Amino acid sequence: MNSLRATNRRPRRVSRPRPLLPERNNGERDEEAPAAAAAEMAIEESGPGAQNSPYQLRRKTLLPKRTAAASATASACPSKGPMEGASTSSTEAFGHRAKRARVSGKNHDLPAAPAEQYLQQKLPDEVVLKIFSYLLEQDLCQAACVCKRFSQLANDPILWKRLYMEVFEYTRPMMHPEPGRFYQINPEEHEHPNPWKESFQQLYKGAHVKPGFAEHFYSNPGRYKGRENMLYYDTIEDALGGVQEAHFDGLIFVHSGIYTDEWIYIESPITMIGAAPGKVADKVVIENTRDSTFVFMEGSEDAYVGYMTIRFNPDDKSAQHHNAHHCLEITVNCSPNIDHCIIRSTCTGKRGGGGGGGQNL
Repeated sequence: MNSLRATNRRPRRVSRPRPLLPERNNGERDEEAPAAAAAEMAIEESGPGAQNSPYQLRRKTLLPKRTAAASATASACPSKGPMEGASTSSTEAFGHRAKRARVSGKNHDLPAAPAEQYLQQKLPDEVVLKIFSYLLEQDLCQAACVCKRFSQLANDPILWKRLYMEVFEYTRPMMHPEPGRFYQINPEEHEHPNPWKESFQQLYKGAHVKPGFAEHFYSNPGRYKGRENMLYYDTIEDALGGVQEAHFDGLIFVHSGIYTDEWIYIESPITMIGAAPGKVADKVVIENTRDSTFVFMEGSEDAYVGYMTIRFNPDDKSAQHHNAHHCLEITVNCSPNIDHCIIRSTCTGKRGGGGGGGQNL
């Protein structure tokens, strides 16, 4: 019996371990759902009218990707009207974002900064004028470009009068409307609202003969920043040399003082004018004790000399030693313009060529 049972007994199954499948996260499961939905939609659209749809490819590619996001958005958002729902669903389905409201870029829509508003509107005029009084002419012109209020204050005649007298020393504006013409005006009677600034612009490109100031000017570049184009010389001879080397156009301002025994030979159509307060010709004196004070040579046609005293003052007053020396010596082919000058000579003898007496021109 036992042997019969053993032969009729079924063999026992041996359990074998099953291979482990990789676990899938929620993201992969979510991606499979749109894929299945896309397959179903492809089957549905493969009917007779699917080939006539111009948006067939777009629906197959875009709609499945937005199905999960659209369903989540629809469940989270409250119910909308029919028009809103249609626009929202189409926008979300095709992946377009709603346009943002356009912000106006105009400056007048934006409020001004507190500091800017205070400086341009609320700061008293007296304080602004005090600040502007520390500026030089180029900085003052740049400040005038900031706003309308700064433009009015930066063109104040008092500011420009101070700068003008610092550079040119004139107590009245010296107008220079054209070459070879200079005249002083009364600022109260002039038609221009700011004659000091107008004259400054007309005379700005000239060189200055101011003994003792040239070294101070060139050793303090920070103090005179913005006046790099101005040239200063200690002697008239050096200034005439600068004209020959074409350092400037030929307008020379001779400042207050007595200039003695300088060799002034003019060979080009230069312009030399005195620069001093009050009566200019009395404050600028050019004299020589050994040779002619001014010698105009060929090439000096249309030269201009004005607003100064030209004096010939030899140590030996006898005329026999100075027959060829004069206050003004004008050679051939010259026609200089002598304007507002006082010509004097202390040499005794014949009055010829500026000798023996004085004359105002």
